Amino acid sequence: MKIRIAIQKSGRLNEDSLKILKDCGISIDNGKDQLKANSRNFPLEVFYLRNGDIPQYLRDGVVDIAIIGENVLIEKGEDIEVAEKLGFSKCKVSLAVPKSVKYDSVKDFEGKRIATSYPNTVRNYLEKKGVKADLHIISGSVEIAPNIGLADAICDIVSSGSTLFKNNLKEVEVMLKSEAVLAVSPKISEERRAVLKKIQFRIKSVLQARQSKYVLMNAPNDKLDAILELLPGMRSPTVLPLAEEGWSSVHTVINQDKFWEVIDELKQAGAEGILVCPIEKMVL
Repeated sequence: MKIRIAIQKSGRLNEDSLKILKDCGISIDNGKDQLKANSRNFPLEVFYLRNGDIPQYLRDGVVDIAIIGENVLIEKGEDIEVAEKLGFSKCKVSLAVPKSVKYDSVKDFEGKRIATSYPNTVRNYLEKKGVKADLHIISGSVEIAPNIGLADAICDIVSSGSTLFKNNLKEVEVMLKSEAVLAVSPKISEERRAVLKKIQFRIKSVLQARQSKYVLMNAPNDKLDAILELLPGMRSPTVLPLAEEGWSSVHTVINQDKFWEVIDELKQAGAEGILVCPIEKMVL
């Protein structure tokens, strides 16, 4: 029984989606301009679809799961289950105005014209703030709308902010933060849900590895206790005696978010010869 997964047919999310499947050991037989492909070593069929169409395909049960931007689900598929947050393709959905416009608060959008591809997201956000605005729905580049007099402001995805800068706009309200997620069809069968659990297990192992570093160091035995207190290993660090008397080798795993902070403390505590290695997978 093959599980059917939808991914974006082009763009950054497509590349990151294929990469995480590859890191999970799933090989896809990709052909140029294919709309559908199979895995040669896992019961999986890939559908390459337009990002905005994926929620409806999930809802209808045409596909069982999808890798999709959380922002798209919030706009078009709030009823769809999210199985995993995937940690890549991070962005914000924000409101922006021309740089020359003085901005004080969200109340400044009262009665203004806002160009966007995310009308539901904007409408819900402004309603919660007690603001009414005139929404112009545009499917495509919205950044130009204020420059041609179509709108007073825009709502769009913001990653680096360079597109806003090029169009003489400034970000003034972050409505939500988004990343890629693994979404599940409400019509998925129990047999395919069993396959989904296998995929989730692999994804969790890959994501845990991406967030961690394997660290080896030499530690003088008289400072070993102080060094071990600094280490947040999975359970406890591995300590092995070195050939040189009075020294030990310490092995542990450090979360990437705290990595440099911990490394600085280890050096101050007396650790030497610190070696850092990437982790391919972490099966917990």
